[in-house]
Formats: sequence, structure tokens, C-alpha cells
Amino acid sequence: MGEELKPRDRLKIPPVAMPEQAPAERRGNIREVPLGYAPEMAMREALRCLVCKNAPCIKGCPVEVRIPDFIRLVAEGRFHEAAMAIKGTNCLPAVCGRVCPQEEQCQVVCTVAKSHKDPAKSVQIGKLERFVADWDREQGPPDERKSAAPTGRRVAIVGSGPGGLTAAGDLAMLGHDVTVFEALHRAGGVLVYGIPEFRLPKAIVDSEVDGLKRLGVRFEMNVAIGKSRTIKDLLADGFEAVFVATGAGLPVFKKVPGENLLGVYSANEYLTRANLMDAYGFPERSDTPIMRGRHVVVLGGGNVAMDAARTGLRLGAETSSVVYRRSEVEMPARVEEIHHAKEEGVELLLLQDAIEIVGNEQTWVTGVRCLRMELGEPDQSGRRRPVPVAGSEFVIPADVVVVAIGNGPNPLVPRTTPEIRTNKWGNIVADPATGKTTMRGVWAGGDIVLGAATVILAMGEGRKAAKSIHEFLTTGTW
Repeated sequence: MGEELKPRDRLKIPPVAMPEQAPAERRGNIREVPLGYAPEMAMREALRCLVCKNAPCIKGCPVEVRIPDFIRLVAEGRFHEAAMAIKGTNCLPAVCGRVCPQEEQCQVVCTVAKSHKDPAKSVQIGKLERFVADWDREQGPPDERKSAAPTGRRVAIVGSGPGGLTAAGDLAMLGHDVTVFEALHRAGGVLVYGIPEFRLPKAIVDSEVDGLKRLGVRFEMNVAIGKSRTIKDLLADGFEAVFVATGAGLPVFKKVPGENLLGVYSANEYLTRANLMDAYGFPERSDTPIMRGRHVVVLGGGNVAMDAARTGLRLGAETSSVVYRRSEVEMPARVEEIHHAKEEGVELLLLQDAIEIVGNEQTWVTGVRCLRMELGEPDQSGRRRPVPVAGSEFVIPADVVVVAIGNGPNPLVPRTTPEIRTNKWGNIVADPATGKTTMRGVWAGGDIVLGAATVILAMGEGRKAAKSIHEFLTTGTW
């Protein structure tokens, strides 16, 4: 069927929407919001692809998934082969299909979208990737990927987030002996502590990790490198290369009065309690408590802010609001996440900035004092700078406040390894092309280098470093 369609016929097929839980239903549970494509839906969406010879979508993907190849296989109903085509360059397809910002990367350069002069009409690459990964996990034959013959060379990966997992998978496939060290009790890094269940089910992450274990990757949990052991210890223990992928999990606060009041959380703590530690289930199935406020106010405008606000609703809040000092157009959160948040009842309090968190005599939060803002000239980010409106102070009632304005780099490794150079923000300085740090035998990538970025960019960093590590182990050239 697909072979018979001319490009003009493919362009007439409208994008296939993915079914979702109804907003009123999903705000009362933590199940995943999008429900996924049925096979016939995926095949129809795949028919929209023009299978371009120049494949701009591949160039837009940080890990260079062979996008036209896997989509052609989906259109033909060859789902397992499509999964293998993806896994040739992406060891976390079920994750990327859910949380990767495809609309800013592979889909934004899609020829179909350009033909329609409408980005929303791009081939839904992310949804197809998710479908393929889910189908193969649930119905496909066992993953037949095999590692190369063992090289006997040992590599340590510090951190099990997306960058660390990608490097581990690539190096294991090349035959190296890979051990991942993770400070927490569960592998996945930000994928399990930061991204809520309703966006990325933990079972999906566990399945992707299990795939790496089948390739021979070992995981040592509850080991904080930089505390219980150092990078030098790893090298002394016989690891010939170390990849540092410890992320950007250090909370950043606004430094306004009242941030030490009871009921104020960093987004890191709030989401970690809810996600990794299952505070949703307290006290019946979990020992981790969390404040279940009636009026939750989140400060920030990114994906993390949306996650926190939507989590507040699922914890029983009557109102959940996001305070952001610019307009919706400037919000860094994905359009899809903003849309889902608004559908569920999250209120966007735009052109407002928190200047104080207020409380009562018992030091519990009672509200957030804000200033109204107006947009001035663009700043270095290209977004219009928010300017305070004099005399516009007002207070928003709140009994839980979540600060979600960004994260700093994990400081543990840099503090205990002065040989590794960092910049003024504390990020590790690494060669952009290879990931090499200033310490021989040590590479770094992901958010510890880039600052808080995206899952797929961290994965691209892991792939780049793995290639360089392999070259080092096979040639001895630094």
C-alpha cells in the first residue's frame, strides 16, 4: 500500500492523533496520559512519511536514529524490524518516544511539515518511536542484539541517567566490560526521580535498563562517587576509562525571603518524593510523606514546573498554579506539556514574579507575594526581558510552594577531583567533540557539562564520549 502512494497522496493524509486519558479522569491518577497508537494508527501515520533521500530528520536527531528506515518498516507492518532499526543508534527508544522534544529537533525539519508550512503537520516521529518500542517490548521476539567479543577493557560510568545509560550501552556493544555506579537505589537518574509516572512510567525505564543488563552492563547501586569512592579510586581499581554523567540535580532557589518556611520544596525534592519514593502511596504502601496542600503554587516555566504543578493536582490539591514572569510564548516548557497542564486545570499566572514567600507565626507557608511584570527588550536568551510594574504587589494564597527555576551541576565529583576543570557555574569542562576532560582517562557529558538540558541531548553526549573512549581503549591515544 505504501509503495503505491505518491508524495502528493501522502501529503493529503492528516496527522493521526494519539488517544489520551480524559483530563478529568487523569488528574485523579498517576497513569500515563497518552495511551499510545494501535497498530493500524501507527501504520497510517507512517504512510505520511515521504522517505526523503536527504533525510533532514536524521540530522535533527542528536543520536542520528535512522528515522525514514524505521518509519518505512512501520508502514509495512514490520514492527520488530523497525525496533531493531531504532536500537542501532538509540538504546532508550521507549523513553525518547515519550519525553524527547521531537518538535524542536527531528520533527521541526521534517519535509512534510515544510510542505504544509505548518510544524504541527510534521510526521509524528516521536509517537511512532514510542509505538515501535512498546510493541516490541510487549509482543516482539527477544532482543537479539549481541555484544562484540570481549575486549577485557574496563570502563566505569558514573551516573545512570540517559547520558550514562547510552554510553554504557554503546561501550558494551563494542565488547568492553562496563560497570555503572549510581548513587540512588534505582537506575535511571532523572528518568526515575524527576519525570513523573504520568509522563514516563518507571516500568518503561526498568525495561530499558534490563536491556542493557542483557548486553552485560553491570550496575552498582547506592554508590555515590565523590563521597564513598572517588574517580581516582576507580582508576586505581583497574578501570581504564571513566565517563562522568552525574547530571544537574543541585536545587536552585530564587533567594527571596521565606524560602525556609515549612511547605516550601525544591522541585527536585518534591518530584523525587512523589516519583522515586512513591509518596503518592503514603502511608499505605510507602514510607515517604509529602505535603498534600490545598493550594499549590509552582515558581518557574519549564517542563519541571509543569511536572510539579500536575503532580500537585494528583496529590489532591484544589488549585495548582504556575507563576512565570514572562508570557506563555516565552515559556521553555514543551507546548504539549503546557497543553496537558491547562487541560487538567493548572492555572498559568503569567507576567508575575515571586518576590517573597509569606507565612504565619508557626512558620508555615500561607502565600506568595508577587509583582506584576511587563515585557521589555530581548535579553541574551532572545526572550523579552520582564520588567517589574511599580506598585503592583499582591499575594497569592498557598500552603505548598515548589521552586522550579532550574538546577545546578552535581558538585560531588568536581569537589573531590581537582584535576577535572570546571567553569564558573561548576559544570565540568569537556571537549565538545569527544567529551574528554582535563584529567587523562576521564570523560564527561550530559547535564554535568551542558547544564540542565534534555534527555536526548544527554544521550548524544553519551554516544560521543563512548566513541572517544573506544578509540582510547583500542589505540591508547589520548
